[in-house]
Amino acid sequence: MRMLGKLWRDNKSLVAFLVLMVLFRSAIADWNVVPSGSMLPTIREGDRIFVDKMAYDLRVPLTHIAIAHLHDPQRGDIVTIESSAAHELLVKRLIGLPGDSVAMRDNVLYVNGVRAAYQPLKFGPLPGDATSPADYLTERFDGVVHTVRLSPESPSPRNSFGPVIVPPGQYLMLGDNRDNSADSRYFGFFPRGELMGRTRRVAFSLDPDHYYEPRFSRFGARLDTPPPLAAR
Repeated sequence: MRMLGKLWRDNKSLVAFLVLMVLFRSAIADWNVVPSGSMLPTIREGDRIFVDKMAYDLRVPLTHIAIAHLHDPQRGDIVTIESSAAHELLVKRLIGLPGDSVAMRDNVLYVNGVRAAYQPLKFGPLPGDATSPADYLTERFDGVVHTVRLSPESPSPRNSFGPVIVPPGQYLMLGDNRDNSADSRYFGFFPRGELMGRTRRVAFSLDPDHYYEPRFSRFGARLDTPPPLAAR
């Protein structure tokens, strides 16, 4: 017991710091690793994204229990989802709000009957993307502007669906890498309680294709800005 007491006295500051850090990351802000390319080109493989855990709800630390609703999710938000259907943490873009009618025809999005506008972008191959030919387009709908990636040589079998009506208290999510994303087309609508936070920036980034070297140009990068290789 005296040894335990001495260990506590010698390390209580470290223990307190670790406890506070866990609580902070659980309820206030965190960073998450992005292991896949489902949000290319907006989020690259190896990006660690900064997540605002209080963007929508105040939760009891270390739980999913919301004690206060702070803000409503907005169309176009990039959201982290603790999905019970997927059994993992997902990062997707919010496309459909409760009550919306959403449809897709050959990767052309329709929200409430209005067709999204598309403008082709000319990129060189993005890092880590050279072996998979892709088309990049600016997608615009209802005030949301961002870049999507299409794979003309391997289109998704679910590049058309709907129209579907988003139920109350649920949301329709899609990945920006439209032909390579497991999203609402596979897992259905996502309940509000599974939306864990919103991301708008990269915290830091490590390149998995080059021995996890730091990609300093990605540190602190704001999402939904054109990739640096966009032709201007």
